[in-house]
Amino acid sequence: MSSAERVEAVVHGRVQGVGFRFFVVREATRLGLTGWVANEASSRVRCVAEGTRAALEELLGDLRDGPRGARVERVDVAWSEASGDFSGFDVRSGWHSGD
Repeated sequence: MSSAERVEAVVHGRVQGVGFRFFVVREATRLGLTGWVANEASSRVRCVAEGTRAALEELLGDLRDGPRGARVERVDVAWSEASGDFSGFDVRSGWHSGD
């Protein structure tokens, strides 16, 4: 994945109990991204995605909009090189230990 990048996003607001994770899986899959999304105990949603910069930017726009019923206050974003470790896009438990 030479042209791939990685984005880690933490979404703040009313983002749990509104189907946010499944919304992210649908959008990430549509964009051809790999990675994961999880609820955090702090009522936030964390997303790690890898793919092209253009697809990741589009996913960030989707995260800022959220699904119906969500109220996104802000999205914290960190960019890095893709690891290439993911084969698909999954929902993880909120109490996972990371990659």
